[in-house]
Amino acid sequence: MKFKQHTKLEHGLEQIDIAPLIDCIFLLLIFFMLSSSFVFQSGINVKLPKAVTSDIIKEENFIVTITSENVTYLNGEVITLKELREKLSPPVSKDRPLLIKADRRASVGRIVDVWDLCRDLGIERINIATNQAK
Repeated sequence: MKFKQHTKLEHGLEQIDIAPLIDCIFLLLIFFMLSSSFVFQSGINVKLPKAVTSDIIKEENFIVTITSENVTYLNGEVITLKELREKLSPPVSKDRPLLIKADRRASVGRIVDVWDLCRDLGIERINIATNQAK
């Protein structure tokens, strides 16, 4: 009767190659970064009208934005016409020009109200933002 001999193969301490593991982790990281949804800062969505005779303004302005829903903003903050009158009251605002960014679907009445309020406060340099027509 022949018995099997158990031979033990002694292997030296082999090192595991981790380069493929790093590649897999890197690919998983790229996959999850590209498939995740991004959170965007909310902004004021305004579609400016087009004009042929528009100029580029390089001075610092008060920026009054009027959306298509007739919501008024002053430098990015929601504001009512009464609060706008208080913020733009003299002597702070007489020297600075004012830029009105009105959506093309905004009410002309709201734009005229803001324009009239500014003229009443003594602001002489009032501009309306437009995109240049091609």
